[in-house]
Amino acid sequence: MKNLLLLLLTAFTLSCSNKDDNSCQGIDCLPAATQTGAGTFGCLVNGVPFVDNSGFFNCFYQFVDGEYYFGIQVEKSITDIVLIGLGSNASNIQLNNTIQLNNDEPQNFYAGINLINLGGTIKTTNETDGTIYFTKIDLQNNIVSATFEFTVIDPNTGITYNITKGRFDAHFTN
Repeated sequence: MKNLLLLLLTAFTLSCSNKDDNSCQGIDCLPAATQTGAGTFGCLVNGVPFVDNSGFFNCFYQFVDGEYYFGIQVEKSITDIVLIGLGSNASNIQLNNTIQLNNDEPQNFYAGINLINLGGTIKTTNETDGTIYFTKIDLQNNIVSATFEFTVIDPNTGITYNITKGRFDAHFTN
C-alpha cells in the first residue's frame, strides 16, 4: 500500500507543471522548423504567434504551361489578420538560396495577408522587405519546407505588419 501511495504521489507530482501549454509567448509558440512534411505553418505577426499545425491548409507546387507555380495559404484569425500566403508566379523553387519576395508578377515570389475588413490581399512589393528560404523540396514525396519573413503596409491605414520567424513544413499537391 505504501508503494502504491508513493507511486501515485510521484505520478501526480510529475504530471503537475507550472508551464501551461496555452500560455506560450512569441517564438515559443511556433512549430519546430522541420523537413518531414509535418503539416505545420507558423510565424509572428508583429510579435503575435500565427500558427496552424493541422496540415489542412492549401499548399501546391504545379508545373503549368512550362512554368512552376508555388503557393501556400493558411487561414486563422489573430487580431485583424485572417490569412497569410506565400507564392510564386512562374518561378521555380530554388533550394538553399535566399529569394526576395516582390510584386506578384511573372518570375517573382511574393507574400501577403488578408485583413478581416479589407476585402482583398495586401501583398509584398518591390519596395517592401521580404525573403523566403527553401530548405527542402521533395518532388517524389511532395514535401516542401521553408523559412520566411516579410513586411506589408495597409494602404488604407498605413499600419505596418511585420511577419517574422516564419516557417512551414508541408505536403503539396501538384
